[in-house]
Amino acid sequence: MIISGAPVRITLGGGGTDLASYYSKYGGFLIAAAIDKYVFISVNKRFYDSTRLSYSQTEIVNDVSEIKHQIFRETLNLLGLNGGLELVSVADVPANCGLGTSSSFTVSLLNALHAYKREFVGQRQIADEACHIEIDLLGEPIGKQDQYIAAFGGITCLTFDKDGDVYVEPLKISDEVLDQLESNILLFYTGRERSASEILSDQNERSKSDDPAMIQNLHRIKEIGLETRRVLERGRVDDLGELLHIHWEMKKRRSQGISDPFIDECYELARKSGAMGGKIMGAGGGGFFMFYTNNNDKPRLSQAMKRMGLRQERFKFDFEGVKTLVNMKSL
Repeated sequence: MIISGAPVRITLGGGGTDLASYYSKYGGFLIAAAIDKYVFISVNKRFYDSTRLSYSQTEIVNDVSEIKHQIFRETLNLLGLNGGLELVSVADVPANCGLGTSSSFTVSLLNALHAYKREFVGQRQIADEACHIEIDLLGEPIGKQDQYIAAFGGITCLTFDKDGDVYVEPLKISDEVLDQLESNILLFYTGRERSASEILSDQNERSKSDDPAMIQNLHRIKEIGLETRRVLERGRVDDLGELLHIHWEMKKRRSQGISDPFIDECYELARKSGAMGGKIMGAGGGGFFMFYTNNNDKPRLSQAMKRMGLRQERFKFDFEGVKTLVNMKSL
């Protein structure tokens, strides 16, 4: 049996500039952080020649082409595996929650299957293969940050060149800044799961057509990402709160589906209860809220969000990325 785990992520600045429709013309930049919530995949040799999959549903098929779950199907096809396998997925957070779970799933699955085949592959190859599966083969209107942060982990600066190359650099911060970030960033689950495809498809199409409002919005978002890097590397941690607030105001302008009256009410209450800034993770519309506050205001903020029906999710940063937790493959 092989068990693999890949972390999900939060985005600190620059999110949205990792889509090819934008970075292929202007280049992209963002900072993402892996957290200790994981998507786990187990792979085991099956006694029968069929393939059994267990996720939110169960599938037993005689040929990989019959698999309904698109990522399972395309990943098994890519690696040339067909039959005699049992695969199970388990996650610490729900799907469609804005933390990049689909890409963490893909990265974890690739890592597990490569280990099953006794193939040693690096983090970059796994990230690139995950991008190929989700973006090229399945045509998802998503960017590359989720696959790369799931593979590499850490608090990481990702630069997206016009030719599609991705440069991966750890954010250069002190232990004191790291402790402040981990302590002062709070996550709350709205209880809403949503698909990012519709919102991201709209952004993609408007970026491809050089819609002036969308392009200027993403230019400003990229500037916020670069400024976030500067303030954190200089130790000005509280500046992150105001940058997140500006980011959220810019993000809401990209699509009407990013926010709604309930999300706006939660955000306004959070600001009145000590949050310096924050935003909905992922494309928007639901999932997790991330807020930045200070130690004095954390209890007040937590209580305010609890009154709104939001659930707090505590976390620590993950600095390992995708990993093989168990490798007991029989000969």
